[in-house]
Amino acid sequence: MIAAIVLLLVLGALGFVIWSMIRRPRPIVAPRHATPEEVEGRARELRDELDRRPFGEALARDVWRKLMDTAINEGVIYDRHRDFCGQGLIRTTTGVKLCDVHDGGYDFSRPIAEWTDEEAFVAFFARQSDYSCSGWDKDEPVFFSSDSWYRNNQRLTRAVLERFLSGTQP
Repeated sequence: MIAAIVLLLVLGALGFVIWSMIRRPRPIVAPRHATPEEVEGRARELRDELDRRPFGEALARDVWRKLMDTAINEGVIYDRHRDFCGQGLIRTTTGVKLCDVHDGGYDFSRPIAEWTDEEAFVAFFARQSDYSCSGWDKDEPVFFSSDSWYRNNQRLTRAVLERFLSGTQP
């Protein structure tokens, strides 16, 4: 009998809590609509925060060597999800290609650039930085883009390369 009363009290309290959560008025939050100028200003702020330190030979060489131990059509992928997944470094039968990655890594665009030997890859990536890979750097034509959507959108960074080397990428 006491167990039944305790059970009813617990169920009653639980019901009251759920009811009060449902009936609680939700705060009205107006959606934020940024102007094109605000969007561009924020993009420039993010650009200015990008690391400009070169990746260096050691990181570039480590990435090449790990890619050479990676299965064909696998590699450095920024993220795996639907639609555009960013730029990736993908192992090919002859080396490595830089390309846009789509649909979780199951679809690759035409190569943006390709490397068939370690020294050429290392020479290229040793001088790159988060900034140059972002697409903002006009002096780096491989990555540069005038498209504001494409710039700094899931691009290669030092953190992405280090995540690949650690084996913790998505």
